[in-house]
Amino acid sequence: MTRRLKQTRRWWQAAPWRGARWRPVLAAAALLLAGEAMAQRRGGGGRGTYIEPNVPYDGRLTWVRIRYQLPDFSGMRGGGEPWAHDYPRGERHFTKIISELSTTRTRTLQSNILTLDDPQLSRYPIALMAEPGFWRPSDAEVNGLRNWLLKGGFIIFDDFAGEHWTNFETQMRRVFPALRPVEMTLDHPIFDAFYKIKSLEYYHPYYRGFKSVWYGYFEDNDPTKRLLAIADYNNDLSEYWEFSDEGMFPIDMSNEAYKIGVNYVIHALTR
Repeated sequence: MTRRLKQTRRWWQAAPWRGARWRPVLAAAALLLAGEAMAQRRGGGGRGTYIEPNVPYDGRLTWVRIRYQLPDFSGMRGGGEPWAHDYPRGERHFTKIISELSTTRTRTLQSNILTLDDPQLSRYPIALMAEPGFWRPSDAEVNGLRNWLLKGGFIIFDDFAGEHWTNFETQMRRVFPALRPVEMTLDHPIFDAFYKIKSLEYYHPYYRGFKSVWYGYFEDNDPTKRLLAIADYNNDLSEYWEFSDEGMFPIDMSNEAYKIGVNYVIHALTR
């Protein structure tokens, strides 16, 4: 059992709501995902983890994860590269949900890993970056992200907390010097794009007391204009996706993480 899993189970056992009755709203999803669970146990993108080859563009929604470089990942929790945390199980589970809930033609068995300066990124409307607290983009990657977002791309920044905000905001100022993160509230359309999200009262799944905050980057710093990027600060939605078939977290928590992710996709594809 990994240290991360042990820590979470200890946290769950100590939680005040332990033993509460959770509605089995993800039962159907669990059945869909269970058949693939064992085949996908290749870890979280650490050294030696098999990274699947990219698939060619064919018009279907293909999940894109952004890869970035750091000189040494040996000190990372789990020993994994930060950009690859929750890969590939997080995206496999999530794209199955998208496929089942919507008419979006979606790849569910493959996904792509691209850098921000890869010309292929322009083919895809949505991308996710994990652990942006460790992100140190080159000038070419900064320009690549800026150009892609201005042409209609939408990026999700997930799985970071605490002091990692400082680096994330610093790098985003390189991308858009004039834009500032805007704290988002429930009245934004993204929280009603498919599901009606009723609360943003969330906390990071591992760091107790770190209240989640959603920040958006908008054209002209205007929340009524197009949303270019969203940051799940003090949260880790893809962690809930990854372990949704294992009972690691309460069903309602995983369910809400899926709902928010589905809203991201529907909003990005329809705006």
